[in-house]
Amino acid sequence: MPIPAALAERLKAPIIAAPMFLVSNPDLVVETCRGGLLGTFPALNARTTAAYSEWVEEIESRLDGMEEAAPFGVNLIVHQTNARLEADLKVTVAKRVPLVITSLGAVRDVVQAVHSYGGLVFHDVISRRHAEKAAEAGVDGIIAVAAGAGGHAGALSPFALIPEIRSVFDGTIILSGAMSTGTHAAAARVMGADFAYMGTRFIATRESAAPAGYKEMILKSAASDVLYTPAISGVNANFLRPSIAAAGLDPDNLIAHGKLSLSDEAKAWKTVWSAGQGVGSVLDAPPTAELCARLITEYRAALENAPRLL
Repeated sequence: MPIPAALAERLKAPIIAAPMFLVSNPDLVVETCRGGLLGTFPALNARTTAAYSEWVEEIESRLDGMEEAAPFGVNLIVHQTNARLEADLKVTVAKRVPLVITSLGAVRDVVQAVHSYGGLVFHDVISRRHAEKAAEAGVDGIIAVAAGAGGHAGALSPFALIPEIRSVFDGTIILSGAMSTGTHAAAARVMGADFAYMGTRFIATRESAAPAGYKEMILKSAASDVLYTPAISGVNANFLRPSIAAAGLDPDNLIAHGKLSLSDEAKAWKTVWSAGQGVGSVLDAPPTAELCARLITEYRAALENAPRLL
């Protein structure tokens, strides 16, 4: 399916900077959008619903009048332990946020609330079963969180996951997992995705809220430093082994975690840092604007060179 017109008309490349817990902030979102790519952040990164409202207002204000700026999006955690969901959703509707990314639950009422003002809803999944539920809820796009993605991730190859989702969903598909370059984004398009979803690459940027030590660890790490485990937050996710060790834990002998609870999620992720398997391709920490320009150039060059393979 083509990229929704509301997004395509204002994007220089079909790349979304994924909403990263404790990392994405207004500065990162604004600079990404100014660079022509779609910037997003988790509503929960703002400490309160009032602060979340202020973040949206700040982003809108800083992008106001910039016709070439891309739209922005917000991630809402649709989970029973998220006590802020109802209040944050009200702010989202009132502010008419262009794109809402839902996680940990596809709920029709949430989708309809966003659709009421013309907003789009993308939902992340790790399997065909979850994609079917998202499609039933009426989402506009499905984020295929494949093996190797940072944060909460699945275990399926994108070559398996994208066709299975496409078999049950004819909307927009966004691929997540181990992508760090514009060439990777072009490859995602060739294999059937409409968007590339990048997180780890944007951690190592000047504007991200990641601590300096986190950014430095990203630059020094390779895929072998990424550990896929449910022991940190209660849901399978990819974390940097060195950060697990630095937190006083044994990466090879982690104690089982209970069920996911957002009340203690922040504590876990504050000291144990996440990254996807594409971390080995992240070699510098440039200003976000410079990174966006690089990704766009790489993406266009890859597509221009593709016919030579025929």
